[in-house]
Amino acid sequence: MTTSATLGSAPTDLWVQSTFGQMFVRSWFPDAGTLRPNRAPILLLHESLGCIEQWKDFPAALANATGRTVVAYDRLGFGRSDRLNAPPAPTFVEDEAAHGFAHVLEHLGIERFVVVGHSVGGSMAVHCAAQYPEACQAMITMSAVTFVEARTLEGIRQARSWFANPAQRERLRRYHDERSDWVLSAWIDTWLAPDFASWTLAHTLPQVRCPALAIHGDNDEFGSERHLQLIATHASGHVEQALLPGVGHVPHREQPDVVLERIGRFLQAMA
Repeated sequence: MTTSATLGSAPTDLWVQSTFGQMFVRSWFPDAGTLRPNRAPILLLHESLGCIEQWKDFPAALANATGRTVVAYDRLGFGRSDRLNAPPAPTFVEDEAAHGFAHVLEHLGIERFVVVGHSVGGSMAVHCAAQYPEACQAMITMSAVTFVEARTLEGIRQARSWFANPAQRERLRRYHDERSDWVLSAWIDTWLAPDFASWTLAHTLPQVRCPALAIHGDNDEFGSERHLQLIATHASGHVEQALLPGVGHVPHREQPDVVLERIGRFLQAMA
């Protein structure tokens, strides 16, 4: 990875030009005392309504917990990246690995990486691990959605009602500005579409050969532990399962110390 930043420095921001627009990218660096030299950087993939700012202090904590550089970016249409007008293609989960993710790898000169994704970012992480089998050293998913189940649809319908409240729409606008309506529609309309009901990662997971850690809360409002089990059953590489009791859809926010410890232990064991 090429960067002019120094250890323990403030996060660095940059813009990456992609095929369809500019993407906002931020990197965090471990403190000198936590550095583990020559370790592959961690790339973070955000959720359906997410962006860099919604990771809050998790990337910095993850950098120090693992001794690795952490890189996150706003997908096109989200956060500070260029807006999109058309709805996502039905293949948007798979497409991210070959589009936005690929541009970040190329721009930063990343040849080896660990991919970490939350929610649909975890789904995208599966495709990134599958499409870059030599470069991907490990895959970590948090609340990854691996197929469309009744709980997924019910959770999205409840969220749709919740965001009918102008105050909640304003909260989303704080992160996405005028993009917020597109962001919400891209999530709700895509996942509730009848044509998307058969979507699954079952056919992609066998291409994942790297070690994997799958984290899931047993109180996740968007998916049962069957998502965790699908990763463990279908991935070709070794998969560690971490089902966290009493945790919902955002484990890194609900139980950050538990998640950081589990990720740190997993990566240390494979180093």
